Amino acid sequence: MPSIFTRIIDGEIPGRFVWRDDTCVAFMDVRPLNRGHVLVVPRAEVDHWVDLDGDTVAHLMAVAHRVAEAQQAGGLAPDRVGLMIAGFEVPHVHVHVVPISTMAHLDFSNADTSPDPDDLDTVAALLQERLSGSG
Repeated sequence: MPSIFTRIIDGEIPGRFVWRDDTCVAFMDVRPLNRGHVLVVPRAEVDHWVDLDGDTVAHLMAVAHRVAEAQQAGGLAPDRVGLMIAGFEVPHVHVHVVPISTMAHLDFSNADTSPDPDDLDTVAALLQERLSGSG
């Protein structure tokens, strides 16, 4: 059975994409740890990130870096951008790229389970614009 991320990538489930290429996608997390939380997900359905080939890992990190730059420049005003690969929630590698002002913004128990859909759309559009402008 495909993971929920594969179903999002394949368009079975809607997603707010900010990046798409042949190797990975990036989309807004629907349970954000903080405003602007993005997941960078390889198209290949691999459970544990250490099982990815090195080129894919490097590409995921490069895309996460570009997303972080867009988050910093995109009016979200984080003190930092946190990066995390946990891997327990969904058995499909995903890199959390989270604008943060405190360590609490990296605590899954603080996730917003009912984010404003309009705000998710607004932030997605802002990040898409920044990312498309960055080349």
